[in-house]
Amino acid sequence: MEPIRETLKRVVNAPAFSERYNAMRQEVLEHPGVQHFLDEHSSEIDKSIVDKGMGKLYEYIDQSHDCNKCPNLGACINHLKGFEPNLVLERGNIGISYTPCRLKNEHDNKRRASSLIHSMYMPKEVMEATLSGFELDASRVEAFNAVDSFLDATKGPGELPEKGIYLYGKFGIGKSYLLSAVANALAEKNIKSVLVFVPEFMREMKQAIGDQTLQEKVNYVKKADVLMLDDIGAEAMSSWTRDEVLGTILHYRMAEKLPTFMTSNFSYSELQHHLTYSQRGEKEDLKAARVMERIRALTTPVKLDGRNRRI
Repeated sequence: MEPIRETLKRVVNAPAFSERYNAMRQEVLEHPGVQHFLDEHSSEIDKSIVDKGMGKLYEYIDQSHDCNKCPNLGACINHLKGFEPNLVLERGNIGISYTPCRLKNEHDNKRRASSLIHSMYMPKEVMEATLSGFELDASRVEAFNAVDSFLDATKGPGELPEKGIYLYGKFGIGKSYLLSAVANALAEKNIKSVLVFVPEFMREMKQAIGDQTLQEKVNYVKKADVLMLDDIGAEAMSSWTRDEVLGTILHYRMAEKLPTFMTSNFSYSELQHHLTYSQRGEKEDLKAARVMERIRALTTPVKLDGRNRRI
């Protein structure tokens, strides 16, 4: 039986194997990344080191670089999914180190950003909103510019404008979408937002009395870095929810100068009328005016117009 060493020698010396090896070697050495690496270490690397490290060099060129062979993170072809190879010289030998790729960094940034947004009863599709996805026309420019100005003035956590925006307009024109797009843009600046769908939140507050979590939930909302109250005025407002819940939240945020956003189908004057009458039909002008005073102090009214995008 022929010794294994002799068999390997015969295979390696075969013309076909030699041709394939030379073609592979040429492909490796012509790769821009390999050439750059060899140029950087020209004083440390000789032919013997290159020959010895040919396997590592081929492993390097066979993978994706800057995600050029990967349509998305899930379809990453690299040996370590989400990591791209980098050639290194280790104790006179060519090796490979791996660092997170562009797609993985984008994915991780999105996950980190989403963790900065706490949604309370907001639809999932709205929570994925982006400013680039906001359809812009003449009737929507004012609202977009107001949002853009707020974001431009926001430098980072603890460096936010004191006043938010009160977006109002008819049903289905994209107020909630724009609110969520702002939250996502703020998350990219490492700023946490709490988005609250007001009608459901008010129902939750009534239930919270029974399970003794009312104060905890009110405190969480009122102390948010940025609070976004969606669809205020759509709820059946009682004197208690208006004064003890909404009024408490708004008073705290006004005193602490914390930015607050709101959306509503009502203008300021229409909302004040809505807040004036309780579920029992009681007219309470002074209490409604007190809540509206806080809303005016916290927000700048901006009308959003356009077609109903839910049809």
